Amino acid sequence: MPEIPDNIVFYDGDCGFCNRSVNYVLKHDKTNSIHYASLQSEITKEIFLSNNWPEADLSTFYFMKNGELFAKSRAAFKVLRFFPWYMQWLQIFRIVPVGIRDWGYDQVAKRRRRISKGYCVMPNEKEKKLFLNI
Repeated sequence: MPEIPDNIVFYDGDCGFCNRSVNYVLKHDKTNSIHYASLQSEITKEIFLSNNWPEADLSTFYFMKNGELFAKSRAAFKVLRFFPWYMQWLQIFRIVPVGIRDWGYDQVAKRRRRISKGYCVMPNEKEKKLFLNI
């Protein structure tokens, strides 16, 4: 297995909403240190298996930071830390209990394919190096 980066977003590569979310993170990651891998990719399967993590759920957004896996709203808040200072106010929503945040996440996840259809991330040449399965 190739060297694994410290920061990886795992997303459903067949979901338009998920691809739009990846595009949003790509545009706002001020560090350019987040890498991306679709949940359907072999590299994702290898990473999950080698870390003894449960099989990935396609309706879940995951973020791996320094070998630790975060899911759903926790993952989103971890990714938010890579965004510019003027977006950090969104951290205020961390006061909402995780169970409620994840319930809201699940409601969007159930409807994600209806929210946005047929969109694929098209990284430019510079961004392609951030995708582990291209």
